[in-house]
Amino acid sequence: MTGAWTVFVKEVRDALRDRRTLLAVVLSSVVMGPLLLFGLSVLVAGSEERAESREVMVAGIERAPSLRNFLERQTLQIREAPGDYERQLRERQLADAVVVVAPDFEAVLARGERPQLEVVTSSANPRAAAGAQRVQRALFAFNQELALLRLTHRGVAPALLDATRIEQRDLADPRARAAQLTGILPFFVLMAVLYGALNAALDTTAGERERGSLEPLLMTPTSRLALVLGKWGAVSSVGMLIAVLSCLSFLPAQSWLRSETLAALFRFGLREAALFLSLLLPLAAMLSALMMAIAIRCKTFKEAQASNTVVILLVSLLPMVTLFNDGGERPWHLWLPAMAQVTLMGRVLRGDAIGAMDLMVPLAVAALLAGTCLAYIARQLRNSALR
Repeated sequence: MTGAWTVFVKEVRDALRDRRTLLAVVLSSVVMGPLLLFGLSVLVAGSEERAESREVMVAGIERAPSLRNFLERQTLQIREAPGDYERQLRERQLADAVVVVAPDFEAVLARGERPQLEVVTSSANPRAAAGAQRVQRALFAFNQELALLRLTHRGVAPALLDATRIEQRDLADPRARAAQLTGILPFFVLMAVLYGALNAALDTTAGERERGSLEPLLMTPTSRLALVLGKWGAVSSVGMLIAVLSCLSFLPAQSWLRSETLAALFRFGLREAALFLSLLLPLAAMLSALMMAIAIRCKTFKEAQASNTVVILLVSLLPMVTLFNDGGERPWHLWLPAMAQVTLMGRVLRGDAIGAMDLMVPLAVAALLAGTCLAYIARQLRNSALR
C-alpha cells in the first residue's frame, strides 16, 4: 500500500495542476447546482405570477357589455388585445391567451341562444398556454352565472343541475409534489460526477501514454496493482469531491429560491445530502474505474475521449427511463448503474422510505464492476510492461 499511496499522491498533484480538472470541479459542483436551482425557482415563480394574474386580454370587448360587467365584478382587469395577436402568439411575443368576442355576441345572447367566445392561444407558447386555463375558468364562471339567472327567472332551482357532489382529494404529500419540479437535480449531480472524473481518468491513462510518462512508471519496482490502485484512488477522489461539493451546494442554495411555493415544498438537509452521497460515492468509484479501463488501451487523449463517448451516452440515457416512465419503479431499476442512483435519489426527494437492501444492491453492482475494471487495467499494464 505504500507504493499505491505514493502513486495516489502523485496523481492527485497532477490532477490539481490540471486547469481543466479544477475548472470542471468549480463549475460543475459549486456553481452550476445553485444556479440550476435558482433558475428553476425563477421559472416556477413566473408561472405562479401568471397563474395569479388578474388581467384578461380581450379582442372586441366593446361588443359584449355583459361580459365586461362580469369580468369587472370579478376584479379582473381587461386589456385590449393587439391587432396582430395571432402573429405575436405564434412568435411567443405575447404571454397571454386572447378572448375573441363574436360581432353579434349581445344580439345572440338576448335571443337566448349561445354566442361564441373564442380563446386563442398557441400550444407552442408555454406562457400563453398556461394562462389559457385561467381565462377559461373565468369564462366558465360567466356561463354558469348566466345559466343560474335563467333558471331562477323560470322558477327552476339551480341545485337540480348538480345531481352529485364531487370532491377531489390529492394523496401526494408536499415533498412528492416538489419532487416533480426538482426531479432534474439527481440527473444533474450524476452528470457532474461523470464529467468531473472524466478528464482525470483520461489524463492518468491515455494522457500519460501520449506524454511518454507511462513507460518509465512501469519500469519502477512498484507492483502493477499498486499503480492501478493509486491512479484509481486519485481519479475516484476527484469524482467523489465533486459529488460532495454538488450535494452540499444545495444546502445554501435553498435561500436563493424565488418561488415561495417551491421554497416551502423543497427540503434538502443534511440527511438528504448524506443519502445522496451514499449513492454517488460508490458510483463515482465505479465510473472512474470504467473510464480508465476504456482509456488504458488508447494511445492519445483524444482517442480515449472518443472511446468513452459510449459511457457518457449510457449514463445520460439510462436515467431518462425513470423520468419518462409513468408505470413507476421496477425491481430491475436498482440493478443498473446510474438508473439505480437516479431512482433512489428521487425517493429521497419525495421523502419515501429507503431500505438497507435498496442501498446494498447498487453498492454491490458498483463494487463488482469496479473490481472487474481494475483487474483489467492491471492486466493491460502488465502486458504493456512485457512488450
